[in-house]
Amino acid sequence: MVSSHKDFLKNSLKKGDLTLDPHLQFLNWINEYIQTGVSDGVTMSLSTIDKEGFPSSRIVYMRNCNENGFVFYSNYDSNKGEEIRKNNKASLLFYWPELERQVRIWGLVEKVEAEISDAYFQERPKESQAGSWVSRQSKEIKDRDKLEKMHQTFLRNTGNKIIPRPEFWGGYRLVPISYEFWQGRENRLHDRFIYKKIGGSWEIKRLAP
Repeated sequence: MVSSHKDFLKNSLKKGDLTLDPHLQFLNWINEYIQTGVSDGVTMSLSTIDKEGFPSSRIVYMRNCNENGFVFYSNYDSNKGEEIRKNNKASLLFYWPELERQVRIWGLVEKVEAEISDAYFQERPKESQAGSWVSRQSKEIKDRDKLEKMHQTFLRNTGNKIIPRPEFWGGYRLVPISYEFWQGRENRLHDRFIYKKIGGSWEIKRLAP
């Protein structure tokens, strides 16, 4: 059994430090995280609800974020795709231990526009494009050898041709309805603030740790 205690001493968070717009606050924090240089990409935990009513979480890359929401990509027929199709309520979790911070975001998921998915797909390496075509994501497969042979055959058959985006693969956008910003503090008396959208504006409240 692992038993350890680590206090959080790096930063604090006051209501006056927060921007009125949670998206701008998120951008401030994520830029500070990127400046740490610890990663070549931004990952987040995406949680959906499966057909049995259980939470289902996995790590995905955040490929874009703006005032419209947070974008990630997947096979539409994967487990996550089926779960989103049946219940488009989902949440995101960003955890940055280097800054002793986390951000939780709740919202509704929608598909991004086809032209956005098309453009992103063409930016991917050809090997990744082929992987999107040959992998029936989340479905059972006999062994890895068969998958790799399918991948090699696909690449050999396409040669130098442009690989189009498969209709069953593309982007999703989580449109936020609530954000929570958490800053670790000493003695477990963490700073927590939640933004909730009320009408056309955001309400900010402090939460007990």
